[in-house]
Amino acid sequence: MLIWFLPLFLILIMIGLPVVFALLAAPFGLLVVDDQARQLSVLYRNLYNGMDSFPLMALPFFMLAGEIMNRGGITIRLVEFSQAIMGHLRGGLAHVNILSSILFAGLSGSAVADTSALGSTLVPAMEKNGYTRKFAAAVTAASSVIGPIIPPSGIMIIYAYVMGESVAALFLAGIVPGILVGLGLMAVVRLLADRYDLPKAERIVRSDQTMSVTEHWVSFVLLRINIAGLLMAVYSGLSVRLGLATLDDNGDKLHSVNLWIVFAVTLLIAHGLLMYYRGKVSHDFRIVCKKAVAPLQTPIIILGGILVGVMTPTEASAIAVFYALIVSFFVLRSMSIRDLIAVLQRSALATSAVLLLVGAAVAFKTVVSLSYAPQILTDIILGLSENPLILLFLINILLFIVGMFLDAGPAIIILGPILGPIFVELGVHPVHFAIIMSVNLTVGLATPPMGLVLFVASTVSREKVETIARAILPFLAVEIAVIFLITYFPQISMTVPYLADFLGCPPDAGYMACISPEPQIAN
Repeated sequence: MLIWFLPLFLILIMIGLPVVFALLAAPFGLLVVDDQARQLSVLYRNLYNGMDSFPLMALPFFMLAGEIMNRGGITIRLVEFSQAIMGHLRGGLAHVNILSSILFAGLSGSAVADTSALGSTLVPAMEKNGYTRKFAAAVTAASSVIGPIIPPSGIMIIYAYVMGESVAALFLAGIVPGILVGLGLMAVVRLLADRYDLPKAERIVRSDQTMSVTEHWVSFVLLRINIAGLLMAVYSGLSVRLGLATLDDNGDKLHSVNLWIVFAVTLLIAHGLLMYYRGKVSHDFRIVCKKAVAPLQTPIIILGGILVGVMTPTEASAIAVFYALIVSFFVLRSMSIRDLIAVLQRSALATSAVLLLVGAAVAFKTVVSLSYAPQILTDIILGLSENPLILLFLINILLFIVGMFLDAGPAIIILGPILGPIFVELGVHPVHFAIIMSVNLTVGLATPPMGLVLFVASTVSREKVETIARAILPFLAVEIAVIFLITYFPQISMTVPYLADFLGCPPDAGYMACISPEPQIAN
């Protein structure tokens, strides 16, 4: 039965059957043919159980928060902010597109949402400013893969749900790889500037910028609190070395100065810094930056709440929805009740599609496990080589090919429980392998022939998929290079969660021993 699982599944997809039905039809047909109809109840039961999970509730909440932010005019503010920061570079709007994707990733966590929201705004603007439509669409599609890498990330929530890993650790591990992908894409834009005759450098800041009194004071307060919080984090990290705190027997810090006093001082310092730089920039530039403060607070609330330990990822996602509603209705005043109804409808449809995929993938995985597929695949993979570096290279190729045809969520649910334990035994940290798998499958979303964001970019830009696929190749080369960098240099993705103490390492474990454990099996 194992021999025909994948071929039948691929045939069903190639003839046009939706993935969710292919995931159910392949094991259903093989169970019937193999005279195991009694196992069909396992298939149906796991379809429901796969969706009935409290941690997975974070997915619809994050998707709803992204929809609210997008409908509330957040996308335009992020684009204007990116233009103010990156517009002076050669090929400015292409850089703006990439930076906007990095910022939008902190709101939606979805490559498709990124392509749709930013593409509808930036592709026409880029074409109007002298960029070819295929290049604009390619940049949009390539940069959209940053969405599921930088937290909050839907696929990392799914991975944590399936593999029992810490969502916070995965979120933190995705920050540097996501930024690295963005920087790599910007480097490609600069290298292609002469070939595509990209427009000359020009800082883009729309004149006569205005903002409401409410938004002014909200951004005024949030900016100072954020900078003060950053200074507080630095103080907390250095307090023991500076003699301002001691450690008790449990390893907890005992501060000699009341932390509220420290926070008050850091607020004054933050205010002074902002007032100093106020005179260094133009009035319009200041307004553009202030208008981006409220939207960019969303990832800070999510990550901050999870890292401090006051909320779970699911609770943080609900708080993100509440914050998005407050900002859209009362701060920006850019939404109405009628708009909210439309947003809820779109979010319900998108959530239904994702959760059905998750449920079907869980059912598929359960039936596959009955055929001893994990054990057989483990023996095959370990039989290819005894060198973990070679196996990592081969598994990256496999994941890249899978990502071309299968959405990242179902691929993680099906392959994660099979591949994860193998590489953990080979000395790869579970969080490190999670990032390798997540980034690789995410890049597959923008890879021909079946990359989903290519079709979304084609719809938004009205350009042929084949044309976009050719134009996106230089960007894909950089993203593949980043995949291998984070594969063979775990420090890139693992340093941030290590510093935040979310890797669960023993107190006496060193840095490298923590992020790259010893193999658990003999080579």
